Amino acid sequence: MDRATAALVRGLPCQNLDVLEISGNKWQGFGFRSYRQVDYPAYDVSEGPLAEGAFDLVIAEQVLEHVLRPLSAVSHVRRMLKPGGAFLVTTPFLLRIHDAPVDCTRWTETGLRFLLADAGFDSGNILTGSWGNRACVRANFRTWRRWVSWLHSLRNEPDFPVVVWAMARNDRPGE
Repeated sequence: MDRATAALVRGLPCQNLDVLEISGNKWQGFGFRSYRQVDYPAYDVSEGPLAEGAFDLVIAEQVLEHVLRPLSAVSHVRRMLKPGGAFLVTTPFLLRIHDAPVDCTRWTETGLRFLLADAGFDSGNILTGSWGNRACVRANFRTWRRWVSWLHSLRNEPDFPVVVWAMARNDRPGE
């Protein structure tokens, strides 16, 4: 997932982008024109947009499963995007429940695609992917384990996704 999403972001004109990251600060070193970070749950995107039409890219990694109203959250993200802007979202699928503060929802690639489309993103402008394998799923049964690539296989088994990601383009202004 990290490799795929980093490649997607590196394919954008980073130096020209105004970026918002919701929870985390992983993306701050990509050389964006501007970068703003907010924390969930202090800022709950399902409650409303932070700013209308202000960002070229909004990133929400491992946040969407925690919000109580994911359709509202995704709709608000679309409203925060400039026309042509992109939303990068990652979320767990076959991963144990982790309340922080709550854990509500899981999506397959198809489910995430429909959630984004229901929020107003054009389904033709949504790219999805997933990553996981049986060993990774088993590793999370007992305790949280750090996944070290030299110890474990990074082979992807599409029927055992641990995480699902999507990038959606906003081809029209938010309503």
